[in-house]
Amino acid sequence: MLYTFFGDKMKVKVIDEGHESDLEAEVNKFISGNIDVIDIKLSTSCAVYGEEQIYCFTALIMYEEKES
Repeated sequence: MLYTFFGDKMKVKVIDEGHESDLEAEVNKFISGNIDVIDIKLSTSCAVYGEEQIYCFTALIMYEEKES
């Protein structure tokens, strides 16, 4: 379990998409929920399969759930 500086429980969510606009939509949908975002880390990777380039766009979202 991860804790914030103040000792609160922190959670993580990983979102992985094949196109940056899909990642953007999924991240915006997730952060519009009942959470407080602590940080977002982004990563991009590319692989070649035959003559095709395969992209991977990933976001790691660190957050706390809001109290009701």
